[in-house]
Amino acid sequence: MVHNQQKKIAVINDFCGFGRCSLTVSLPIVSALKVQCCPVPTSVFSNHTAYDSFFYTDYTNNMSAYIDEWKKLGLTFDGILTGFLGSPEQTKIVRHFLEYFKKEGTVTVVDPVMGDEGKLYSTYSPELAKQMKELLPYADILTPNLTEACILTDTVYQADMGEAELTSLCEKLSVLGPKKIVISGLERDGRLINFVYEKGNVPVEVAVPKIGPFRAGTGDVFSSVIAADAVNGVGFLASVRHAAAFITKVLRRTVELNIPVTDGVCFEEFLTEIRDETEDVK
Repeated sequence: MVHNQQKKIAVINDFCGFGRCSLTVSLPIVSALKVQCCPVPTSVFSNHTAYDSFFYTDYTNNMSAYIDEWKKLGLTFDGILTGFLGSPEQTKIVRHFLEYFKKEGTVTVVDPVMGDEGKLYSTYSPELAKQMKELLPYADILTPNLTEACILTDTVYQADMGEAELTSLCEKLSVLGPKKIVISGLERDGRLINFVYEKGNVPVEVAVPKIGPFRAGTGDVFSSVIAADAVNGVGFLASVRHAAAFITKVLRRTVELNIPVTDGVCFEEFLTEIRDETEDVK
């Protein structure tokens, strides 16, 4: 039986039943961009951790057996997207996954979900952050925020880094593996800046209006669009513009509907349009 006629992306992330983040974002976004989304759960949450309470199950002990079944099926992937990882052991499992499934032509996107505002997330240990660096040699595309870029390069965090400093950060990251990097979510004068670096090219800034407070899941929308676009042959800069424009539109509608901040962004309102927008930015 042949399973590999259709474009596929393996997405390694946690599953969150409510709150619009992680796999429950990637599944519809990647699918709407006409790529099959194949999830590898790292953990299961009833809802994300910004709510007052939540149910949580770690999936580490099941991941290898889960992945072994894919090996038996002879699956191949056009893309691999990695997101939040919960333990050093999971980084080892993901590294082995990449060693096995990353073939010539497989685009790997690493979204190093580790922290924000200059600090690691409370669930993240320094050991886990160190282990995350071991995934970078496999990454074709890296999508950190500024905090994560600083952690990965052992750089002192400064919120107001200029173009020269951001370029230096990207050059340090590129030495570790990825040749395409976007440092996302830089705030300046009421705008959000995405700093786009491609090795050998002059960096470009993609700016959009900042709309409302930070919401969980926007990074997952961003990385999912980037990964699906890469598999579909969209240029990197065009893909960043596509993701940024889509999120901006979604945020406006989310504010209009008065969606609670914890409930994420209502991207469902525009899923039928996301593919058409890809053609506009090529």
